[in-house]
Amino acid sequence: MLRDSSGGSGNRISLGVALRLLAVLGGAGCGGRAAATGEPGAPLPGLGAAELARFRAGAELFNHVFTPAEGLGPAFNENQCSACHTSPASGGVGGERVLKATRFDRATGCNQLTEAGGENVRRQLTPQARALGLNGESPPPAATTGRFTAPALYGLGFVDAVPDAALLELQERERAHHDGVAGRVGRTADGRVGRFGRKADVATLAEFAATALRFEMGLTTSRYPRDAVQGRPVPAQADPAPDPEVADSAVARLTDFVRFLAPPGRGPPRAGLTAAVAQGERWFAAIGCAGCHVPGLRTGPSPVSALDRRRVNLYSDLLLHDMGPALADVCGPGARPSEVRTAPLMGLRFRELLLHDGRVTSLRDAIMRHGGEASAARDRFAALSPGNQVELIAFLETL
Repeated sequence: MLRDSSGGSGNRISLGVALRLLAVLGGAGCGGRAAATGEPGAPLPGLGAAELARFRAGAELFNHVFTPAEGLGPAFNENQCSACHTSPASGGVGGERVLKATRFDRATGCNQLTEAGGENVRRQLTPQARALGLNGESPPPAATTGRFTAPALYGLGFVDAVPDAALLELQERERAHHDGVAGRVGRTADGRVGRFGRKADVATLAEFAATALRFEMGLTTSRYPRDAVQGRPVPAQADPAPDPEVADSAVARLTDFVRFLAPPGRGPPRAGLTAAVAQGERWFAAIGCAGCHVPGLRTGPSPVSALDRRRVNLYSDLLLHDMGPALADVCGPGARPSEVRTAPLMGLRFRELLLHDGRVTSLRDAIMRHGGEASAARDRFAALSPGNQVELIAFLETL
């Protein structure tokens, strides 16, 4: 049993917790070659010349400012991808909070209110739309709303490359341990395994990119060939660009930029905390954090050598977990309001706003806001001595 560093015996971790973590982590696909890491915004090391060219072409589109003549709007949140993904470099996190609106019914499930202006609520309008008297979108009546911060995009190529079977296996392993933690694979509206988005309701990176184009910027693609404002058709004069406004080849360029963004490696410990960080990593596993924030997942076969069968330190199982009523807001196609995909902690040190809605800014506060399936791990953290809590947080600050 792991004891606190003061030499006392108060912070003992049960054998059951330790055995469960060994079982789950043992099946998490942690073997294989380690994924290469890089500086934020940099391309993944090990890419070939053609892949680097695709990355650079995608970066140009990611930073491009779209205009109404190119199809922006008529309702939108920002006019370029990098407006929401800026810190500490292109592809990173942002300070914006996207407003989402859904309606959940226990009998019928989640209504994403697409026909009424949901799920994303876009507040800005193009000059053409304003001239025609259109209004910005607002949450539909009787909707539940939630605000979501923009996530970092680093390392998402590895998320895309984790096989569905690995996530389904993690789900079954977690269910086999009747300890209150049982992650669930997210599903898309058509029933496929999801992994992207806070509700794990998007299956592939290409769909993730097309969804952002349509529901953040009002840019249509072959996947989403029509736009609407508050669920109503858009007058032709308000959106003169022919649909689809973004060609499949451009969506592929954008997807390649995100796919080939390097995941960040671990940062150095703060001065004098090297030993504390090592001990904090042990506490992270011992109190149960690693049961959901699984340190490593393994990708499957990929035509991209740098993504092929690699172990990536996501610190997430990419599954949905019930986080309790305090963190509940909108629902997803396969997710109840209180269910949220385990947030990857890779790159955590670059975030200022924590939890899915950015409601707190300190790691300790974020831990203590965990509820539902994470309640036991939260309570074990609270039971640690102040010194041991500092150790665990020092470890998190290196991610």
